[in-house]
Amino acid sequence: MIDISPELLTALMFIGLLIGLFMGHPLAFVLGGLAVIFGLLGWGPSVFYIFMNRIWGTMDNYVLLAIPLFIFMAQLLDQSGVAEELFKALRYVLGQTRGGIALSVILVSTVFAACTGIIGASVVTMGLLAVPMMKKYGYDEALTYGAICAGGTLGILIPPSIMLVIMASEATLSVGKLFAGAVFPGIILSALYMVYVGILCFVKPELGPPISREERAQVTNAQVALMVLKSLVPPMILILGVLGSIFFGIATPTEAAGVGAFLAFIMVLAYGKFTWRGLYKAVMQTAKTNTMVIMILCGATCFTGIFLGVGGGDVVTDFVLGLGLGKWGTFWVMMAIVLILGMFIDWIGIVLICFPLFLPIAKQLDFDPIWFVIMIAVNLQASFLTPPFGYALFYIKGVDPEHIDIRKVYKGIVPFVALMVIGLLICAAFPDAIMWLPNLLVE
Repeated sequence: MIDISPELLTALMFIGLLIGLFMGHPLAFVLGGLAVIFGLLGWGPSVFYIFMNRIWGTMDNYVLLAIPLFIFMAQLLDQSGVAEELFKALRYVLGQTRGGIALSVILVSTVFAACTGIIGASVVTMGLLAVPMMKKYGYDEALTYGAICAGGTLGILIPPSIMLVIMASEATLSVGKLFAGAVFPGIILSALYMVYVGILCFVKPELGPPISREERAQVTNAQVALMVLKSLVPPMILILGVLGSIFFGIATPTEAAGVGAFLAFIMVLAYGKFTWRGLYKAVMQTAKTNTMVIMILCGATCFTGIFLGVGGGDVVTDFVLGLGLGKWGTFWVMMAIVLILGMFIDWIGIVLICFPLFLPIAKQLDFDPIWFVIMIAVNLQASFLTPPFGYALFYIKGVDPEHIDIRKVYKGIVPFVALMVIGLLICAAFPDAIMWLPNLLVE
């Protein structure tokens, strides 16, 4: 090994990571390339045996089989039209309330989040459904975009979530317990968004006008009730089938993911939306997304192996603990790092880079690992909204590129990012909001 201090190697690897990302190269190849460069400097050609062992360990992880199944489930649900039907029903239920359509967006996004686990499907679907409707009724554009983007990001937190599956794999924790721990934080964030929209539109009615009485009168209460029943019951059966089987110890997360994909397929048939072209599209999109995730996992496992091998983990741990900020000061420093990284790096990269560094620190500080991981998951919600690389911002812009002003999108997400920070503070102040449900599980 070349005689270079661990501190210098750590700095060089982080600098190389930033340079590669800002040059626009894919995260998987930046991580894998840095692993090869520094691995050859440290171990020579024998480093490729290390890479083979680490990549094989990733490929041999049974838990990760849940990822393609959950992605396939999300793709099928996107085709089923369940979000469209539920949004139509809730628009009549809440429409005469100030800000009612925005409240419907957040509520539908919350239900959809518990079915998909992917934010792209939620943001794009709700964008296509709600943006024209909210513009028609004169909703403030910033509020419109902010509500859709914030509601859509719940898909990566509320289980089933591919982010939590990867987190469980990297932290060697129970997927079921992480799913359970994320339930109430997701509900807390959703409630915060709805309360904010309700108060804002009550104080300033012009930001979110209600629908007209004439339009509401076109549909009877019985028809609305039937619409809600038809659009809400199938997703609830899916949610109970997937999460219930995990929480009650009936099935593993991977088995439950298979059940979820099957139930989603049945829903597509029941709603009369099945086509062979749609199935082909769902399979191909699942393959593309899963390939992207696995490529990043392979690159990251090689990077972290070399990074820890050169002593980078000890350097970071000693530095963070050496700040002398105490248990909670150190915790909030780690949360701040995750928040800042979220502005520039994909959540998968943040998880795979930060977990090997922060989990040992959290263990030394005696934080419960499930609570700590869920706190990072809540924090990572902001990574989808914060510019310059917030994915939700680009998803909503892509819905109508010519007529959506990205500046108004940025303006709209600011209060929701603040609400995410408030949600993080609530979960820190009341840890049982995370730990109560996992402690009840039979695992």
